Amino acid sequence: MKTYIPAAAVLLSATAISLSSCHSKEKKTEEDTIPSIDVALATTDSIVLHKTYPGYLTANQTVEVVGQVDGRLMSKTFESGKYVNKGQVLFTIDPTLYQDAVNRAEAELASAISARDYAKSHYEAVKKALEADAVSKMEVLEAESTYNQAEATIKDCQAALHTARTNLGYCTIHAPMSGYISDSYLSVGNFINGSASPVALAKIYDNTILFAEFEIEDSQYEHIVGKGGGINSPVYRSIPLEFSDKLKHQYTADLWYEAPSVEKGTGTIELKGSLKNMDNELKEGMYVTVSLPYGISPKAVLVKDAALSTDQLGKYLYVVNDSNKVVYTPVETGELYQDSLRVINKGIKAGEKYVTKALLSVRNGEEVKPVVEK
Repeated sequence: MKTYIPAAAVLLSATAISLSSCHSKEKKTEEDTIPSIDVALATTDSIVLHKTYPGYLTANQTVEVVGQVDGRLMSKTFESGKYVNKGQVLFTIDPTLYQDAVNRAEAELASAISARDYAKSHYEAVKKALEADAVSKMEVLEAESTYNQAEATIKDCQAALHTARTNLGYCTIHAPMSGYISDSYLSVGNFINGSASPVALAKIYDNTILFAEFEIEDSQYEHIVGKGGGINSPVYRSIPLEFSDKLKHQYTADLWYEAPSVEKGTGTIELKGSLKNMDNELKEGMYVTVSLPYGISPKAVLVKDAALSTDQLGKYLYVVNDSNKVVYTPVETGELYQDSLRVINKGIKAGEKYVTKALLSVRNGEEVKPVVEK
């Protein structure tokens, strides 16, 4: 016996299947349009807090290279900006006049010695003649006086010769210490008048050790430095330093000096930290930011520094809420931590999700599929 299904029932069933299929496709299509976005969780850690101060670098030692005699600059025997060794010849000044002065002084000394030798012989002779009553005692005294004057003249001549040789030596200018030398302040051929006052010709910098110099408010001194052992505290042995541009090496300073008084005009105290200059990368006068430790935050909130954006209102993050919606979130930032993390003082809590990539493509209020980075 055959069973017949009414055509209307068949049509109704097909329509239901078709509607169900369309609804499923529409739902699947909507889900596919929701973008997947990489997010991270805000973390916490115990970190040392720092306060930054502007400063600058000074060399361990600087020395002016000077000309101390009069004459024309004959030569420059170094390469500007390069390292020179102590005692190395740097400049020469025309030595003609000073060589002549040495020659005259030597001749005068020789003459004085000859006169002294004659006066001595004459004095010895009149003393023997006095024993035989051949001369008067007055003649002996005169001979003795002449001899003593001759000895004094020799000393004067020796002093003059020493001065002449010293001035001649000044005609060849040596490096007073090792270090990197500046360019010459004067070109070869210039006449210098160094006898009246030494003339600066160049400057040598010993940059092997540098000092980061900065000033701290006296109102903050006791709070930051004055407690816990002052500058002798272990926390001040490796103070982080930052420069305007990223350098090849990371630098820290060892705090070793605090001024004995407050600068009345500014109300600040000068501090200095020393650091080793690796590969001569740093130069005197460079600007530096000193991060002075002042406390510990046991539960500091941290996010990836690269996830932060900036607009006219300041720093902000894109936070993903429990409904998977992107929320524009202004934040108050603190210091950089471990080179890649940023302390968040206000705006986000530990455990909240924030967008880490595709920051230019997400929009406030947009629904996303958060993918937590591992």
